[in-house]
Amino acid sequence: MTARFSMRDNVLYAVISGEIDHHSIKPIRDETDVQILKNSPKGLIIDFKNITFMDSSGIGFIMGRYKLIHNITIVNADANIKKIMLLSGIGRIATIN
Repeated sequence: MTARFSMRDNVLYAVISGEIDHHSIKPIRDETDVQILKNSPKGLIIDFKNITFMDSSGIGFIMGRYKLIHNITIVNADANIKKIMLLSGIGRIATIN
């Protein structure tokens, strides 16, 4: 699993790739936190376009980032991942596009 970060218009963009599970999420979670604390963005956009699998670790990842920044948008999640997010209630704390 990899992540690329960029800042545009005071919004942090995180493009993540691969599988999100309890084995792979820690480095991405830690780096996302570093980027949020370093840049103090007004929002976080997480691009799920290149995610091939997600378990509950992905839900935990989003919920944990919500504690740091209350403006989260999820983009490009496939239908299965979007369904998991909606069933988990993530749609109440993040915008899912």
